[in-house]
Amino acid sequence: MNELTMVQRIVVWILPVVFAITVHEVAHGWVAKKRGDYTASMLGRLTLNPIKHVDLFGTIILPGLLLLTGTGFIFGWAKPIPVNTRNFKKPLQDMAWVAVAGPVANLLMAVLWALLARLGGLINIEEISSPMIYMGTAGISINLVLFLINLLPIPPLDGSRMLAGVLPPKLAWQYNQLERYGFIILIVLLYTNVLGVLLAYPMYFMQQIFYAVAGL
Repeated sequence: MNELTMVQRIVVWILPVVFAITVHEVAHGWVAKKRGDYTASMLGRLTLNPIKHVDLFGTIILPGLLLLTGTGFIFGWAKPIPVNTRNFKKPLQDMAWVAVAGPVANLLMAVLWALLARLGGLINIEEISSPMIYMGTAGISINLVLFLINLLPIPPLDGSRMLAGVLPPKLAWQYNQLERYGFIILIVLLYTNVLGVLLAYPMYFMQQIFYAVAGL
């Protein structure tokens, strides 16, 4: 995408980023409802309307800064879906299922963006094909990044909820106390490029698979 102007890059990335973050959160709320917690549903958060989910810093400012600085690594987050674990029969285990839903949603969206890019290639009309291919490529990248980052066992990322679901209750409680430092840990890992190093190979490996599906 280096051949695109900055305005074109923003246009290409905006929908994939917003939908990746929004659908990720809605997936959490949908599974929470299936497991017995209707909190998100009652608050009107089970909607694909991005306005309901946008976090000023996580959805707009941070992805925008990463895009403008050309880091090649773009991610963000939406307002977390409210979940009341007291409504679950098995709080730790049910919360683990809620957590799994987010990364799975991102993986499925990556498939859909790959198919969009492939369709763009088949249409083979420059004015139509190019936007579809560029947007499909962006959709693959942002969803794979969110998939991989959220698997990290750093509270409050989804990976930590999955891990807590298999830990003994007391140990899970102690582990979840790290959540107050989670954002700081994530920023430090990003700033020191440790995050980039950790995710570089799995990201490359998965991109090759999805690019093959997209015919890129």
